[in-house]
Amino acid sequence: MGRVDYYHDPDAPQANSLVVGSSAVVVDHRNRILLQRRTDSGNWALPGGAMDIGETLAESAIREVKEETGFDVRIERIVGIYSDPGHVFAYDDGEVRQEFSICLACAITGGSLHVSSESTAVEFFTFKEAAGLQMHESIRKRIRDYLDNAAPVLR
Repeated sequence: MGRVDYYHDPDAPQANSLVVGSSAVVVDHRNRILLQRRTDSGNWALPGGAMDIGETLAESAIREVKEETGFDVRIERIVGIYSDPGHVFAYDDGEVRQEFSICLACAITGGSLHVSSESTAVEFFTFKEAAGLQMHESIRKRIRDYLDNAAPVLR
């Protein structure tokens, strides 16, 4: 299913859905960040996705990282809570979802790198390299918040 991200765009469609999601900043032992190149936009992004009924937010983040990257992770802290009504995702089926995502910092505990059907590539980058990649501004914000190492932030 195709998706278009609108970020503070006055021509964005009105949201008609709100889904709890998680994303994860996963850093390896060499202090490189794990990113995936999304099939729907071509942008580099953090692993993450929608929470399923019957799971906790933590379980959602752990599952999404495993599905999208192949790695098992342990959650270390909350990076931030992102609920900007000016950030919506329009899907081909008519759903227009308002952003609501909790980003978690995670450490790798096992597994091995693999590419899922949701991405064309999964790679580790230094934070300097990541700064030059094509990615949505909302992902850059999460990475900045992680690097600021601030207490959990409500956005």
